Amino acid sequence: MGDVELAAELGLRSGHAEVNGTRLHYVTGGEGEPLVLLPGWPQTWWSYHRILPKLARRRVIAVDLRGMGGSDKPVMGYDKKTMAGDVHELIRHLGHEKADVAGHDIGAMVAFSLAANHPESVNKIALLDVPHPSDSFHELRVLGPNALWWFAFNQLTTLPAQLLAGRARLLVDHMIERLALDPAAIPDRDRAIYAAAYDTEEAITAGNRWYQAFERDIEDLRSYDKVTTPVLGLLAPWAAPAVEAAITRAATDVRIRVIPDSGHFLAEERPEQVLAEFEEFFG
Repeated sequence: MGDVELAAELGLRSGHAEVNGTRLHYVTGGEGEPLVLLPGWPQTWWSYHRILPKLARRRVIAVDLRGMGGSDKPVMGYDKKTMAGDVHELIRHLGHEKADVAGHDIGAMVAFSLAANHPESVNKIALLDVPHPSDSFHELRVLGPNALWWFAFNQLTTLPAQLLAGRARLLVDHMIERLALDPAAIPDRDRAIYAAAYDTEEAITAGNRWYQAFERDIEDLRSYDKVTTPVLGLLAPWAAPAVEAAITRAATDVRIRVIPDSGHFLAEERPEQVLAEFEEFFG
């Protein structure tokens, strides 16, 4: 089932826009003030499907980032500053001056960069479980049961695509089983949708490039003033202390909420709690 059919299943519509030198896919519905949703790796806009219909009481726009799903997968532009420029132009392309923005994982990094580089386009931002890359990334564990092995794996330039092309379901299942507190919250159908989006060499390589740009992202963060846009950090308990510290170092107006009994995939594992926090924060 393609994006058009999946969007229609939720009462939404699928579209594309040429922005910032690339072509982005998005799903949208509702009317009024816009809320932009940015997903993470290894997922797509579908990661918000459990909350999208209720969020569509206002205008909601779920975006496949550069390199993801139905969006283009160019060779360049995977630093979060450039990706934030994609979203900035998409907001304007869709007829809005400003938007609320929520991002998960890689999408959270882009959401923060959007507030840092285009504050005139953003009302408030929510960061789900991940901060913008910073010098603290150099201290992440590579050994032990909680090692973030995929940060190093995605730095490789050819091996990931050689290993995973046609086998992306293995990666999707591994990441969900490892990072979800309730893996059953992401059932077979959803996993198959994500695997189909990452099953080619081109798609795997594009996902690698988000990680390969981290050094550039860290350097960019050093040049930013503290973000003054209101920030909501929605965090899983396992990540809360480190992620809260990273967010509060980089922003001045921060509200932190820990979602109990959840792993990394907050919007799928605990959709009602995420929805309630969004409604309270964004209004």
